[in-house]
Amino acid sequence: GGFHAKGARLRTRRGDYAAVKLNGNFPGNPQRNGLPTIQGAIILSDAANGCLLAVMDSIEVTLRRTAAATALATHHLARRDAATLTICGCGDQGRAQLAALADELKLSHVFAWDINPAAAKAFGEEMSATLRFKIEPVDKLADATKRSDVIVTCTTARAPFLDVGHVRAGTFIAAVGADSHDKSELTPQLMARGRIVVDVLEQCLSIGDLHHAVEAGAMGAIDVHAALAELAAGQKQGRMTDDDITIFDSTGTAIQDVAAAIRIYERAKARRTGLIRHFGEPPTRR
Repeated sequence: GGFHAKGARLRTRRGDYAAVKLNGNFPGNPQRNGLPTIQGAIILSDAANGCLLAVMDSIEVTLRRTAAATALATHHLARRDAATLTICGCGDQGRAQLAALADELKLSHVFAWDINPAAAKAFGEEMSATLRFKIEPVDKLADATKRSDVIVTCTTARAPFLDVGHVRAGTFIAAVGADSHDKSELTPQLMARGRIVVDVLEQCLSIGDLHHAVEAGAMGAIDVHAALAELAAGQKQGRMTDDDITIFDSTGTAIQDVAAAIRIYERAKARRTGLIRHFGEPPTRR
């Protein structure tokens, strides 16, 4: 396992905020220790004077903001008629991804694949009950991906498993799992075949699937189509044709953490919830 620290500052109409998130990412935790893969905390401060405003658990924030970025990328990069989805990696992030995309897409069929078939089966049963539509676990990856309009990879893989032969024309792929330099889910050949959108170019060049494709000589930074922010701001177009294979290389950005933390903090204040501590006084629950 390892630790990731991300920090960002965000000015809003209501204030100037800074947040730092420290996450421990230990892929063996569920099997070895009965603990989540990702654990950590977010510290939110006033960026104008350094005052500590809030400390919050980061697990749900990390899951949901990552899935929200995928949903935004899907809006710009998936075909309008996209209705079939494959989730690769049936852990907590897979659950968050499916929940977000169930809101974004009119799904008619969902496949679940995991290197552990039992995990895919449990995922299918749980999420079918939660979302009230059938989710089909599959043993062979290509059986699902070749029939899918959208593919999400959210695994801890250290070697790429999704290749050109697994993907049909017109597919949108959200590559979520490669959030460190040694992780990889998409082959360099598939990356070179697709129209690439990144969350942060410099970061993807060092830790994302883009990093591995560039290192292999399959493509260069100049081949990246856009950053997600450029699509959201209308500065660049997302999907160009129905036959494009579009790929979102998602490595996770701190601006998403601080934006989510601000919203959680403001809602907690409005609802008068949480533990509040003033200097020199013990904490009290609102």
